[in-house]
Amino acid sequence: MTRLSVNINKIATIRNARGGTNPNLVQVALDCERFGAQGITVHPRPDERHIRYQDVLDLHEVVTTEFNIEGNPDQRFIELVKRVKPAQVTLVPDAPDAITSNAGWDTIRHADHLRQLIDTFKADGIRVSIFVDADERMVDGAKAVGTDRIELYTEPYATHYAADREAAIAPFVRAAQRAQEAGLGLNAGHDLSLENLRFFAERVPALLEVSIGHALICDALYFGLENTIQLYRRCLE
Repeated sequence: MTRLSVNINKIATIRNARGGTNPNLVQVALDCERFGAQGITVHPRPDERHIRYQDVLDLHEVVTTEFNIEGNPDQRFIELVKRVKPAQVTLVPDAPDAITSNAGWDTIRHADHLRQLIDTFKADGIRVSIFVDADERMVDGAKAVGTDRIELYTEPYATHYAADREAAIAPFVRAAQRAQEAGLGLNAGHDLSLENLRFFAERVPALLEVSIGHALICDALYFGLENTIQLYRRCLE
């Protein structure tokens, strides 16, 4: 069964809009776990506009499911991850001013850089996943640099799902099959939602984990957090 990791960045965005500690990020993470989340994901950015680096340290003390830290591996990020030693680090090639992640790694062009990063994190016993587009060449490149997993960047799937879901899913199926052949673990994330998640999980082979934040938190405004997490879990069962 595919595991659900809840990205709580948007909770931090709401908190930061007013300052203080409301909503309390640590409590929300604990509630997500209690309501059925099988992991907690955070994406600290250099400007700390949502998740703060201190949040990562605080969450590390209490998260009992899988803790996944994702982000662009600048020096501060590397030092944070090595200090916390989460279950998984997901490397994302975000520009510092990016509103949200918008592309995967070119695993061929950046092979040497990625290989060094992966070796660094693996030396501390941290599972490494790298964010890639649904491109079989990028999957092959990911295998070559020694990552444990890849995370497929699913915004193109979500964007084209309503118009032609078969065409939208096709490159992701091919990429997943290539990952399976290469012995890579497979994660996915970005703009997955209650509308498109079930079809994705049914069609993409060997999908281990999805990381979902924005859509899940939006749905929680209407359905409540506990019910929403259960709705997403049902899409994956």
